[in-house]
Amino acid sequence: MSDSLTLRAAHWRAMVDHVRQYLPEEACGLLGGPPGQVEALYPVENVLHSPVAYEMDARGQVEAMVAMEAKGWDVVGIFHSHPAGPPRPSATDVAHAYYPEAVYVILVPQPDGGWTGRGFRIDAGRVAEVGLRVLE
Repeated sequence: MSDSLTLRAAHWRAMVDHVRQYLPEEACGLLGGPPGQVEALYPVENVLHSPVAYEMDARGQVEAMVAMEAKGWDVVGIFHSHPAGPPRPSATDVAHAYYPEAVYVILVPQPDGGWTGRGFRIDAGRVAEVGLRVLE
């Protein structure tokens, strides 16, 4: 299991565009590719429409996973926003982290209008930060 997740700048921009679009609600989606490498982003509706929690639309999540499987990819990441911060997993995030092999990417808006993000592995209640590498 890699200690970092690599994505292209286009993936980062697509994640930011998606989560910004749903402010003040949390927004979410999946990242697919070979281990440690994002090849595609799959935005999924947050059916809770909440500013403090998310639950992926089941149909959208399954469709994304089927598309990844067809390409021989894994779910390498799960992203969501924390519109009011902080840029780390909440107790709810940890309790509902069912994919220990995936990197959980949390995006947070900054006062200057930009966004920051951090990656975490969550396994059996243990949280470990992993690096996010964004390539041009």
